[in-house]
Amino acid sequence: MRVLVVTGRKAAEMVRKFESNMTDVLVLDTDIAAFTTPNRLKKNLNDETFDIIIIPGLVSADFSRLETQLNIPIRLGPKHAVDLGMVLSSLDRIELSTTVPACELLADIRRETAISTLKEIEKAAQCAFLLGNLKIGGSSTMKVMAEIVDATALGDDELVERILSFQIKGADIIDLGVGMAADVEEVKHTVALARKTAKVPLSIDTLEPDLITTAIRFGVDMVLSLNSTNIKTVAQVIARADITAVVIPDPGNELDSLISNIHTARGLGVSKIIADPILDPPGQNMVNSIFRYKQFRQSFVDIPMFFGVGNITELMDVDSVGINALLTAIGCDVEADILFTPEYSDKARGSIAELKTSAQMMAMSKYRSSPPKDLGIDLLLLKEKRFRPFDEVPVDFITAKKDSKWTRDPAGSFKISISSSKIKNGVEEKNRIIAQHKKCTIIGNSAKDILDTVLDLGLISKLDHAGYLGRELMKAELALEMGRSYSQDDEF
Repeated sequence: MRVLVVTGRKAAEMVRKFESNMTDVLVLDTDIAAFTTPNRLKKNLNDETFDIIIIPGLVSADFSRLETQLNIPIRLGPKHAVDLGMVLSSLDRIELSTTVPACELLADIRRETAISTLKEIEKAAQCAFLLGNLKIGGSSTMKVMAEIVDATALGDDELVERILSFQIKGADIIDLGVGMAADVEEVKHTVALARKTAKVPLSIDTLEPDLITTAIRFGVDMVLSLNSTNIKTVAQVIARADITAVVIPDPGNELDSLISNIHTARGLGVSKIIADPILDPPGQNMVNSIFRYKQFRQSFVDIPMFFGVGNITELMDVDSVGINALLTAIGCDVEADILFTPEYSDKARGSIAELKTSAQMMAMSKYRSSPPKDLGIDLLLLKEKRFRPFDEVPVDFITAKKDSKWTRDPAGSFKISISSSKIKNGVEEKNRIIAQHKKCTIIGNSAKDILDTVLDLGLISKLDHAGYLGRELMKAELALEMGRSYSQDDEF
């Protein structure tokens, strides 16, 4: 296939790196590649024939008439020249678009392919047992369990909203944490309400036998935290209900007591067992505890394992996304089956979704027998796969200086904030930017859309105010994208 890649002077050096026997490069008489027009392209073409002409992805002009005249497909390439190699190597597998930049098209196709593959992986997987309709263990994918901490202490509306929110974020199982002072009536009410609300399996997290039996009676699918203190009291209740139990070791005697507790539970009729060898916090035997998982798996190949990611994520003042991804990879290596997070602290917000994506990445990685990269799904929030080149500082320039003078805009001021997310009729209403002016309030997700509306309504009359408003709105938009809080005029 003979390909002609069209670009401008500024991107020419980068684009020429992809020139080959089958790929020619045409540099037009314009600095900015996005300013390519049909007339400009037509004037620069010679009599050579090509199978396809690739124009810059940011071009907005209509090339359909020229395409008809030339009888050559003219399609959008990537937005940035650095992505051209990826596009050229995919030409035999995809059909480029006249309206969607190639980089976006490729990303969408790869993501759709990944999601489809994941469904097939799970459909074909063998499992140790079912938790409702959810496959646990075996060759099935790792599942994410999210704990609602102190669920028994929450009001009804807050509990319902938390459950719905966790489901939307991707939780496969929701764990109801029982407060230290909770009684039977509180557990009964919490489980009954959760059962009416949740569409995913429910578990209860308590060591107290009477609270465990109450939760079972009102419909939980799983019990967390069985050890020698409660197994003999509740095991037969669990066995009769045919529900799942997570067995943990006794304090100070991790692996031996875990194995002993599993044998006891089995002897009392509990058939659906998940083992928790306990993932210890960072700096407190973490590496040895990971080795404990390996030891357990070598001895018990068929028992699913519980991997308490939150024991590490919640106990490090580090951005959660990288920790969760790495711990998921470690969990995959030790053949864990359930990734557990309480998503409790503010710094750990987003952990459910991060673990869900990480689990999908590791499932794809195992399926392809390759590292978890170039999968069509990723957790790159701040870093980038392909770095756009920097510009050189020109010879002639003016050094920027801060202007300390400030006068209020006669047209009025704005208060910028972010709305809280809410669940309405089972659908998440996500955070949005709020721009409040004395004449009206504007709501949106995009800094540009809000600023355009402000200008259209004539709500601003000074250039410095427009510049300030643009900066603050962009900070608010970034806060939305990163799941951060925002406060006007604070450093971001």
